[in-house]
Amino acid sequence: MITDRTAFPSLPEPIAGLAEIAENLWWSWRPRARMLFKMLNRQSWKESGHNPDKMLRELSPDILAAAAQNPDYLRHYHVVMSLFQNYMNRRERPLFNGELVLEPGMAAVAYFSAEFGLHRSLPFYAGGLGFLAGDFIKECSDQNLPVLGVGFMYPEGYLLQKIREDGWQENVNEPFDREAAAISRVLTDGGDRQLVVKVPLIDPPIHVAVWKIAVGTNTIFLMDTDIPQNDPWNRAISARLYSGDLEQRLRQEIVLGIGGAEVLEKLGLQYRLIHLNEGHAAFALLERMRDCRLQGMSFDDAFTTIRQRTIFTTHTPVPAGHDIFPFHLMEKYFRSYWPDLGLDRSRFLELGVHPLHPDEGFNMTVLALKASAYRNAVSRSMWRSLWPDRPVGDVPIDAITNGVHIPTWVEPKIKLLYDRYLGSTWRDNHDNPFVWELVEKIPDQELWQTHYWLKIKLIDAIRERCRKRWVAEHASPSILLAGGAMLDPSILTIGFARRFATYKRADLILHDLNRIKRLLNDRWQPIQIIFAGKAHPADDPGKHILQKVFNACRDPQMAGRIAFVEDYGEQTAQYLLHGVDLWLNNPLPPMEACGTSGMKAALNGVPQLSILDGWWIEGYNGKNGWAFGDIAGEADRSAIDAASIYQLLEEEIIPLYYDISDDGYPKGWTRVMKEAIRSNAARFSARRMVKEYVRQYYVKAIHS
Repeated sequence: MITDRTAFPSLPEPIAGLAEIAENLWWSWRPRARMLFKMLNRQSWKESGHNPDKMLRELSPDILAAAAQNPDYLRHYHVVMSLFQNYMNRRERPLFNGELVLEPGMAAVAYFSAEFGLHRSLPFYAGGLGFLAGDFIKECSDQNLPVLGVGFMYPEGYLLQKIREDGWQENVNEPFDREAAAISRVLTDGGDRQLVVKVPLIDPPIHVAVWKIAVGTNTIFLMDTDIPQNDPWNRAISARLYSGDLEQRLRQEIVLGIGGAEVLEKLGLQYRLIHLNEGHAAFALLERMRDCRLQGMSFDDAFTTIRQRTIFTTHTPVPAGHDIFPFHLMEKYFRSYWPDLGLDRSRFLELGVHPLHPDEGFNMTVLALKASAYRNAVSRSMWRSLWPDRPVGDVPIDAITNGVHIPTWVEPKIKLLYDRYLGSTWRDNHDNPFVWELVEKIPDQELWQTHYWLKIKLIDAIRERCRKRWVAEHASPSILLAGGAMLDPSILTIGFARRFATYKRADLILHDLNRIKRLLNDRWQPIQIIFAGKAHPADDPGKHILQKVFNACRDPQMAGRIAFVEDYGEQTAQYLLHGVDLWLNNPLPPMEACGTSGMKAALNGVPQLSILDGWWIEGYNGKNGWAFGDIAGEADRSAIDAASIYQLLEEEIIPLYYDISDDGYPKGWTRVMKEAIRSNAARFSARRMVKEYVRQYYVKAIHS
């Protein structure tokens, strides 16, 4: 495989290795590597959005030349280069204890996902699903588990959010700059042009150009349909995540699954297993079955063979989150495909039919569940009808709780505390709960001072956003007020940041306006709230909730103590997860699949105020935060849940936060912070998650 990596022409030879590091996202979870770029020029690092690829292309040659002659910089450079080379050249694979033997050059898994959240410079994600996929690939690299990622290169990203003065979300197009990010074209064997692959047996033809991202020792291959070989409608298939047009959505999933499998085939890449992250890529299984058919297998044998090599994960308990396509669209695109599988129309469509809803259409999750031997889902009961002869407890679906990539999400200053008090090997053993017992050794005042510094950093970043909007757009004062210009770091700060879907109830804390105003305006113990998040472009109800929140932020009676941070993304998430005092989560149960943002906050010592749904059911222990919502029934529960939030704030949370010791910090609050870290860090780490996938699924599938 030949890769086109445009050189950085201004890099002097003594620091030429910066190019190799900049083109591998390993730097994104290594503070020393990030500092290597920051040391070149702090302002350029900031203006690049912490993107070394973009920064190196824009830096003055004089700055680079000076760095190449600076002994202090060169010492740091050689240390980082040594760490990088040692990481990339590892041979050991301790995770498997000798259970996994792979031929040279073979990957263990081909991991298909519609989105990958890796870094803000690569906007190929909509939310938690993407960052889960990105964290999974990173952790597999850390464990030296060879994985091939397969997804889309979205030229228009997901959504650049702009809030109008009336609070309505506008969707702004900002084309992705492919030349200023750690992404490379995959070239043909001759190296003279980008590799283009035709999606098999789909009429009219669809072609994809192939790109790659280096993520440590692993690679993600991305497909792009915006190329001259395609007609205009086909060119738009990969334009943006999750098309609202049902037929275009089907075409996206055909390209992701069938096209993705074909790309790996054309590249000659070998892998033992397929892992589907949600049902969007389930057509990849059909393409692998078709390959088996071409080798002379019957369909039944091909189905069994691929099924035994497939792991499927679905994260959503919400029926609307599972794609279903009308039969007439399936027939339009697959009538020339199913004969190659040895199937007729009826038997082909039956692969995606839900037994309880046979007329509903072709269900991608049903296809994935039927065609996978190893299944991981939020709910067994939701899919029990696929195994009608079994009680719920015997339905062959397991549950592996999600986790977050600790090196990515732990804030560098918090990491320094862990380095100092958890021992020199904590990073290598961070999935061991006993390691985190040493959190008690961190002096309370030192933990609090670090957190308070991060809180000031968050509020400074929000104010700087307001300043830039004032300069660039002459934005009205009410927009700047709503954006957080009047936030105060001395006040108890609550963070709510997630997708503005209706079931997540972003406006729940505003349910009783008089009561929340009293809390915001309390003279001695006030609170403030920072909101962030995007509504799906086609979700008008979600946009109305966002508008309600934004307009509350502009209300003078809220005392400037509610803010909405525009265009929530990975960088904003980092600031919020590290800097707020309390993380709020209040979806309508049981619709929360997991909620990994809360795990990231807890890792950094931010306690939760969360409804008992998603990960908090497992994470809450009575001492590491606060829980509410343990009530049964399907009736409208918003008033009850809002009252629970207010009561916990008034009676427990606010008094504890403002109970300041003679040393000038809240000792009781720091105890909750420590317990949040101690009880959750190992349990909700991506390392624990990957190990469970390996032991419960991968090793069994390889040896089946």
